[in-house]
Amino acid sequence: MIGFTQEGANSVRKHLRRRAVVGALALAGLLGAAVVPASAADAGKSGASPTARTTAYSEREARQQPLKQAASLIRGQVERGDDHGYAGIELADAEVVLWWKGTPSASIQQVIAQATAHAPVRVAAAPHSRAELKAAAAHLRATLDVRPDRPVHSIKLAVNGHGLRVLAEPSTVVAQSALVAVGVPVDVVHRSAPVRTSRADDWAPWSGGADLLNSNGTRCTSGFGVRNGDNARYVLTAAHCASPGQAVFDGTWEFVGNMGPRHDYHDIALIPTSNVDDQIYIGGLHDNTTAVVEGWDWVYAGEWLCQAGGSSAREGHHQICGLRVTDFVDEQDAVEAEQVDNQVAVRGGDSGGPVYSWNSGTVVAKGTTMYRYEQYPNIIGFQDFGTATRDFGIWIAK
Repeated sequence: MIGFTQEGANSVRKHLRRRAVVGALALAGLLGAAVVPASAADAGKSGASPTARTTAYSEREARQQPLKQAASLIRGQVERGDDHGYAGIELADAEVVLWWKGTPSASIQQVIAQATAHAPVRVAAAPHSRAELKAAAAHLRATLDVRPDRPVHSIKLAVNGHGLRVLAEPSTVVAQSALVAVGVPVDVVHRSAPVRTSRADDWAPWSGGADLLNSNGTRCTSGFGVRNGDNARYVLTAAHCASPGQAVFDGTWEFVGNMGPRHDYHDIALIPTSNVDDQIYIGGLHDNTTAVVEGWDWVYAGEWLCQAGGSSAREGHHQICGLRVTDFVDEQDAVEAEQVDNQVAVRGGDSGGPVYSWNSGTVVAKGTTMYRYEQYPNIIGFQDFGTATRDFGIWIAK
């Protein structure tokens, strides 16, 4: 069993009960993605890949592996504070596009040179930096009273630094004077506000992709098993799935833990629990098919991803792939992706569930599901895993 990590007798019993843990390496020959492993000791672990994935998705992901390796090096340097002028990173067909206002620093240019060992990197001129767009968005939010329950409900930032996108309820008139005053281009898209997307029987150590029920019976999905620097174990999920301190159970009312640390603005939360593992459910509701989570990485525009929410599994769809990341993010770093094959991207009850990419038979954590649009069922909104790492100091548990 590739990627099996033994964590005591409970872990052994759990893996014996999983009848269909996915088999070994179906994407032989893929380059490894530049992921952030759970720890230095875990960096070399491998995992498994499902047999039901389509060749089309495999080929798409295979082409992106070297691009993601290059992009991850650059994003890592940006996260270390070398971000003056940074606007965003995009995965094009055969190159990484780094959108930057002005000339990148010498240290960024050095990292770019290192990244080109994996894939071509092109620095493209951005009219505005990410910091400038965030400042403009904050001004616009105050001026227009942008809130989820208001006529103007969302603001998005262009990854290429070209401006902002305001989302408003259909027929809402947005004052042009307010848009002009922020000093960056703003376009308006009329779309109803997103709605929160609040597996049957998991057991400790808890995995991602399983049903979660709060004490009121509201269903969500577990995201990933994570740990912090003190080796405390948690289930990462969406903050809107339960109130602070509220009891959370699995799909058969087995106690998981009480809702703990949370960041409501980012819609992420941790459930302290006895133990977790490095796997996520990716199959149907009752077949127990799982995949090993290798580590985590940032999210890039143009990237191909999958999600494995409990409600999607309940509908018999297993994992939902073919999710391509759009070229806009919002102020709280949430990301959207579009399902390209006319499938429903996400369903009610998938909230908090794992969003991930495939990498040589294992998966890489990318984020947790937040919301959907009722009239645009092909769009999924999720919070990236990097934000959870910044907020809570967590990694994938091993």
